[in-house]
Amino acid sequence: MITGLDHIQLAAPPGTEDALRAYYVGVLGMTETLKPAPLAARGGCWFEAGTAHLHLGTDPAHHPSAKAHPGLSVTSIDALAARLTAAGAPVTWDHDLPGRRRFYSTDPAGNRLEFLECLEALELLEPLVSSELRRG
Repeated sequence: MITGLDHIQLAAPPGTEDALRAYYVGVLGMTETLKPAPLAARGGCWFEAGTAHLHLGTDPAHHPSAKAHPGLSVTSIDALAARLTAAGAPVTWDHDLPGRRRFYSTDPAGNRLEFLECLEALELLEPLVSSELRRG
């Protein structure tokens, strides 16, 4: 039976690997992982952060989906939105999901990405942060 999610596969046009690396490593702070030798010859690149594993494979006929996307859990969502904006990536906030702050963006290949931060986690951390600030 299913025990979890191993990875998400997205597509990108051939030759976009450097732009993808700049985005996923440089902007999002993910780590590139080496592809196994038999797969490396196909192009593309793999990234991970925490339990999120994204595989980007090349597809000459790549057409990004307007709707399909991975949802990535994040912390410091405002700082991430600012980093993406500074890098020229779009940030579209969506306030329709109770208990979460979230926005959508796209990678250099046009793949839609959703970034979510749990409000409950923020509410639990607030007393700790306030306490630390009071202690100086």
